[in-house]
Amino acid sequence: MKKHIFCTTVGIVAFIPTLSFANSPYFSLKDGDGFKRFSVSAGWLHAMPQGSANPININTTVAEGTQSKVGDVSKQAVLDAAVKDSNPIVYGAINLWPTDTVSGLATGTATIKGLSNWQSQGTGLEADNVDTVGIMANYHFTDNLSLEIKAGIPPKVDIKGKGDIYAPLSGSASTILGDIDLKQDLHITDLNQGARAATARAWLPAVELHYQFGKSGVNKFRPYIGAGVMYAYFNDLKMNSGIESDLIKAGHMIQNIHDGKAGAALDGKTSSADPVVKLKATDTFAPIVTLGATYDFKPNWFAVGSISYSKMNNEAQIYVTDRNSGKELIRANTKIDIDPLITYLGVGYRF
Repeated sequence: MKKHIFCTTVGIVAFIPTLSFANSPYFSLKDGDGFKRFSVSAGWLHAMPQGSANPININTTVAEGTQSKVGDVSKQAVLDAAVKDSNPIVYGAINLWPTDTVSGLATGTATIKGLSNWQSQGTGLEADNVDTVGIMANYHFTDNLSLEIKAGIPPKVDIKGKGDIYAPLSGSASTILGDIDLKQDLHITDLNQGARAATARAWLPAVELHYQFGKSGVNKFRPYIGAGVMYAYFNDLKMNSGIESDLIKAGHMIQNIHDGKAGAALDGKTSSADPVVKLKATDTFAPIVTLGATYDFKPNWFAVGSISYSKMNNEAQIYVTDRNSGKELIRANTKIDIDPLITYLGVGYRF
């Protein structure tokens, strides 16, 4: 909806000069001093994001100090999470447990810390290069000054992942033999898995004011400079299936803690929840500057090339919720520095 409102607004802004200032020498629909009022071009547009990944911030519904019964849990999971030096006797007793599963009668209650919120350093998301068909339309106020609307066929953008996400579990467990500290970085997902972490459809219209050097009918080669604003809207977001599956497992882990089954959480067992993952991206406006040139190879036909830069970033948001209750289990977000360098080569016509 926002995309349609923006495009409609751009169209109105572009044609205000022709409606409101028809009698002005700068906005007349009549040809001025040997130049055409309108031009349009189409060609190859290549965007190269220059930004780097930012750490992912993660929040869960397990508050600091949450207490949860452990229940039955695999011996190996307890040994991996327990801090041996905090109570060697308890650790030794678990290590000598005669079966692979430690009974809930022996495990007692766990106090959970470290899962409420944390920042996963060394992780993040980055946009990949894209190619699409670009369309540029200009209204020339004068032979040198014009308003340009940049658009194009919305490309599918690959979002690359960086790093592994771990949950920094800490706390303690009360057993029949005594207390023992817990500390373990639980692996959640590898953002590098697969060819991409996610994909999105990118809508990137822009409006710029251009100043073109030289004179129509005199100079065939005419460089120009421009500045304006770009709008970014992303839809049709899809997450890598492997990462999505990992996040669903993380949702089960959080729900198991709420269900009083901390042992099942450590063992990665299915919970009472039906976790579902949603991926969103925020819209954004950003400044854009352009350096380009046109070359007239016929009176009305011309070639055009340009390079633009936009200081642009947006935010990716990931939600893991329980489909059964609608309750949020995990929320994560990260800033994506896109900062695209955009090149354009096209052929245009003036009329």
